[in-house]
Amino acid sequence: MTSLVLHDYFRSSASFRVRIAMNLKALAYERVEVSLIAGEQRSDSYLEQNAQGFVPMLVVEGEPIIQSMAIIDWLDRAFPEPRLIPDDPMPRAVALARAQVIASDIHPLNNLRVLKYLTRDLGLNEQTKDRWIATWIAQGFEALEAMAGDGRYLGGDAPGIADCCLVPQMYNARRFEVPLDEYPRLVEIDAACMKLDAFQKAHPDAVKPA
Repeated sequence: MTSLVLHDYFRSSASFRVRIAMNLKALAYERVEVSLIAGEQRSDSYLEQNAQGFVPMLVVEGEPIIQSMAIIDWLDRAFPEPRLIPDDPMPRAVALARAQVIASDIHPLNNLRVLKYLTRDLGLNEQTKDRWIATWIAQGFEALEAMAGDGRYLGGDAPGIADCCLVPQMYNARRFEVPLDEYPRLVEIDAACMKLDAFQKAHPDAVKPA
């Protein structure tokens, strides 16, 4: 059996994505909590394996893989069933485009380090910071709502990489009290995903430290 060790933070949405993907594939793995609040991601021992100092990091038989999308892609190739990223070129492009709306366009602008920079270095108050968060979530969700098909999930009849990205971002939106009334398809898809054990067991509330 392949040794899999996931270094993550319970509330990191990028980590949440990977936990979902690993659960959908029913993989056994060891989880190591890396506290972003305590700055553990900047420790010498962590930086030796992950020069970027981010989470998540998946260590496979001693070899680290960083960046959530790269990790999910590796998982899909190493453990092909169930597929999260289609093989056929056009469905693959569609799935990755939906996922990247979140992973590339929404999430980076609302990442913890960006929010800290806005308040600590640029002096934004909490109200202005919240407007920043809501703006980028709303712009991304507006596009994703239009891009969502008529399947039960963003991935169609079964959840895929786009659903792995959507559910954590919906969690973030609710956490920051971003209104979701204008995105009924995304709300519907999120609800369908959260009925599955793979998503429930990956949720921050299910893995947060005691």
